[in-house]
Amino acid sequence: MIQIQAALFWAYAIGATFALSAGRQLQVWERINAGEGPRTRSRAANPYLALTAFFAAVLMVPTGLFLLWQNPAWSTMHVADGHDGVWAGFVLFYAGGIPVAAIVGFLVAQGLVLVGAGYWAYLQCVGGYFLLFGTLIHGWDGTGYRRFLSPRAGDFADWPEDSVVNHLLDFLTSGTFLALLLFGAAVIGTMLATEIGWLMEGWSLPGADEDRKVPRLLAVAIAGAGVYGLPFAGALLADGLVRLVGGWLGLPLFAVVAGVTLLHGRSPVRWLYGLVGVPGRHWRAGIDDPGDQERGVRADRPV
Repeated sequence: MIQIQAALFWAYAIGATFALSAGRQLQVWERINAGEGPRTRSRAANPYLALTAFFAAVLMVPTGLFLLWQNPAWSTMHVADGHDGVWAGFVLFYAGGIPVAAIVGFLVAQGLVLVGAGYWAYLQCVGGYFLLFGTLIHGWDGTGYRRFLSPRAGDFADWPEDSVVNHLLDFLTSGTFLALLLFGAAVIGTMLATEIGWLMEGWSLPGADEDRKVPRLLAVAIAGAGVYGLPFAGALLADGLVRLVGGWLGLPLFAVVAGVTLLHGRSPVRWLYGLVGVPGRHWRAGIDDPGDQERGVRADRPV
């Protein structure tokens, strides 16, 4: 349901966020597959991966194709003026690329979660959403927000002749915005419900309360701010720096700020991440964890 240039970034970010939200359950699943005796569960039958692919194929792809058919100019960020400007193979690539990007994002984040690098899995979410917001705000030529707020090709062409407020009002009263509201309620609502539900499910497993340092409602708020708010703020900062000092200097400056904010061992982001309670240990750590016996959990069962 988002413009094509940003859709793959969004799909990757959603896949990574789904895997991070179900991190504790994915570790349980891996322990089940590593159990003694014949394996009865295929890794390809991972229910969380299957639901991620189902979400992308059933909600993201149809809504995106509907908007592409209804308004090809807006959906292509005004690269194409109408249906004749959209190559049929590009539509096929879009329809197949969304589920693939979501699956890739999920698998990358899952792999990091399983080896105890949950924070790096979180950075996959941040990176995906940063690219999404950066495309919508700045784009490839500094006109990203103009392209987003122009429901018709003529609106984008006439942008300098009218005020930003009038363009915003025109967008908010357009059929494209109405479609975004309807589809957003379904896609984003389902996305958030899934992520929160999987977080809650993980927190209900034995030992989860020891990792989560704040009440559940606050943990959800922190997770949302870290996954969505931080990348949006970063995209605004990057856009501002590029416009202020140019891309050759603005992007390196932003990279330094982002590196200090995200990668420093004592950064506030790392501290806040540690409050949420996403597992930070290798999936094998739970098998022989001495704490299992203290909690009354057998060492050969998932915890």
